[in-house]
Amino acid sequence: MNKNSLGLPIGTTLDRFIKKKQDEFEYATGELSQLLRDIALAGKIINREVNKSGLLDIAGAYGAKNVQGEDQQKLDVIANIRFTRALRNGGQVCAVISEEDEEIIHLDQNCRYIVAIDPLDGSSNIDVNVSIGTIFSIYRRVTPTGGPVKKEDVLQPGTKQVAAGYILYGSSTMLVYTTGHGVHGFTLEPSLGEFVLSHTNMVCPEDGNIYSINEGSWCQFDQGVRDYITWCKEEGLTARYIGSLVADYHRNMLKGGIYLYPSTEKVPEGKLRLLYECNALAFIAEQAGGIATDGKQRILEIQPETFHQRAPLYIGSKKMVEKALEFCGQAEEAS
Repeated sequence: MNKNSLGLPIGTTLDRFIKKKQDEFEYATGELSQLLRDIALAGKIINREVNKSGLLDIAGAYGAKNVQGEDQQKLDVIANIRFTRALRNGGQVCAVISEEDEEIIHLDQNCRYIVAIDPLDGSSNIDVNVSIGTIFSIYRRVTPTGGPVKKEDVLQPGTKQVAAGYILYGSSTMLVYTTGHGVHGFTLEPSLGEFVLSHTNMVCPEDGNIYSINEGSWCQFDQGVRDYITWCKEEGLTARYIGSLVADYHRNMLKGGIYLYPSTEKVPEGKLRLLYECNALAFIAEQAGGIATDGKQRILEIQPETFHQRAPLYIGSKKMVEKALEFCGQAEEAS
């Protein structure tokens, strides 16, 4: 037996990859690298909590509502605490804006980075063992360090992101991120407790055959969206909708597809949050060759006005998103 076969390499760890790629970043001082490691560490802890949620009393509703008016799950609260604590202890973040908190969470005013985060997306699916995720977006503050973080530091368009990513907790746990130089995915090797490079330079297929939308809201959709969904059915496209944004997006990015969460009569402004859901995934989508729009303009160019601003979202394979916009434009012209 060849002795080399007894010690096969495990691959490139996230930590080693970040160090290797650090020079690609415009502000290469090591701060962003440490910040990404802090997020990865919190992700490992949340992965542990999620995996044991059925054995301990940490699944189910917490008994309170978040700033969005949504029922908080116990793991929503746990994830928010874990990520905030990891970012505070890491010492690279001046403020956090979270789905679970109404106002800015102030950390170290001497630091340069703002993190916008949905600590646990799709948490209502935990009780039934459906994949869930974390979504994060990173910005550099625009006001001088040493003073309190201001609204203008947080309310930046997606084009100002320096990094964004998500962690998917499913059959395997993956961390996917971009710093504007391609998209890379890392799978958690549980016996080592390390994220290992598994998907290099991820590319979203230009076209696909999967459409993801909550058709239960059909009667609330604009006519253009209805026309597009009807076309998808007539063309024999496949409907896949998990109800966890990260999981639906991740599948479509790998296999080719479109995810739609349009405005409705009940929520004309859309449901998904711009700062810590739409912007992050839009940055990743564009880096992978896809498109992200609110139906009228590029997601990354929307100027946010409030911390928890919502937006419609059409995201995924280039040709599929363009086709959806074509139907929406035709409907508007007809009206």
